[in-house]
Amino acid sequence: MILSGLEIQKKMGKEIIIDPFDPRKVNPNSYNLTLHNELLVYDNQELDMKRENTAHRIRIPEEGLLLQPGKLYLGRTAEYTRTEGYVPMLEGRSSVGRLGLFIHVTAGFGDVGFAGYWTLEIFCVQPLRIYPNVEICQIYYHTLEGDYVPYGEGKYQNNRDIQPSLLFRDFEKKGW
Repeated sequence: MILSGLEIQKKMGKEIIIDPFDPRKVNPNSYNLTLHNELLVYDNQELDMKRENTAHRIRIPEEGLLLQPGKLYLGRTAEYTRTEGYVPMLEGRSSVGRLGLFIHVTAGFGDVGFAGYWTLEIFCVQPLRIYPNVEICQIYYHTLEGDYVPYGEGKYQNNRDIQPSLLFRDFEKKGW
């Protein structure tokens, strides 16, 4: 089951943390999150899963930034979230999707117990101008059946910034 917007508000400050929280961003069954004012772009066209891939930072000015198709941009939400007892999920807003902007390539599924900022894997179908602080996506919450072990010491837990892929650490741990 998915929590209603009213239920999200009731759980706020307890099992659900969204900081900053604005009641005007509550939807019938989700909450709108906004885009921070910076992006990361990988330095190389060819990326390698086994290695750390370097990236550089781009600031999104108030007058907007024109995104180019065929390029991956990593952004983050302006809001910090933490969830206990619910599975957080992220989806793009339909108004954003109708402009051909994807806000996650595959990583819209969160883990119960996740705390941090959501990294957005931004990709556009055609050139599109984006702006800082736009309500770009929505978070919603699934109930969880049964006992669970919360996401604790994962590589993305308690992040404070945009997180490029840390998949290379999995290869290092397994000695591949």
